[in-house]
Amino acid sequence: MRVIYLSPHLDDAVLSAGGLIREQTDAGIVVEIWTFMAGIPEDKELPEFAQVMHRIWGLGDGIEAVTARRLEDRRAAAEVGATAVHYDFLDCIYRRGKVGQALYPDVTVPVHPDDADLPAQIAQTMVAWLRPDDTVVCQLGIGRHVDHIIIRKAAEMLHRPLTYNADIPYLLNHPDDLQPNTLGLHASLHPVSEGGLKCWIAGIECYASQVDSVFGSHELMRQRMEEFWLDQHGVRFWTSQPVSFPG
Repeated sequence: MRVIYLSPHLDDAVLSAGGLIREQTDAGIVVEIWTFMAGIPEDKELPEFAQVMHRIWGLGDGIEAVTARRLEDRRAAAEVGATAVHYDFLDCIYRRGKVGQALYPDVTVPVHPDDADLPAQIAQTMVAWLRPDDTVVCQLGIGRHVDHIIIRKAAEMLHRPLTYNADIPYLLNHPDDLQPNTLGLHASLHPVSEGGLKCWIAGIECYASQVDSVFGSHELMRQRMEEFWLDQHGVRFWTSQPVSFPG
């Protein structure tokens, strides 16, 4: 049996559940992190929003940026004992519409009509690689990032049991979004040890291009993750019915 974490971007799974992933892999559970928006953009001239993000990250063109982020993700996955799997769908900051226009000037906007078929395409990719006994973990979509919403829609098209986890750092920044995103779901808490927390933070540190833009600084990241762990001492998951989750 495998636990498959569906990660919209090249950091989401480790950010949200890295400590628990470490506990699971230490217990002998096979964990894979499937990152879907990990494609390399072919455009030489990136959308303006993507160019701004690249400057913030300290990365160059699309090839350099995604290649560097894939490497960061493989290092982070190794830190928590998981296997990183990368798919070739583009991050929303790179996606263009049918007539070549940039689709997303921001990440917290509704799914563009030109992306209407994208959840189904991603769902088809999942079906091709999932096994009947896999446990599938999907982000709730807290914070309304368009790519997180798309991945949740794709996962729910599978018509199979799903486990949901809360998106970090969005949960920390938008705690009021949790309740509406978990209506009708059953919560469970899965412990993370102090050693698991250390691996969690070390995994997040691997995303060198992202930490400052996500948390403000490495120091603030460590502080906020330690505060979160002191409050929770674990990672919460939600399911449509009470189940026994591996690890």
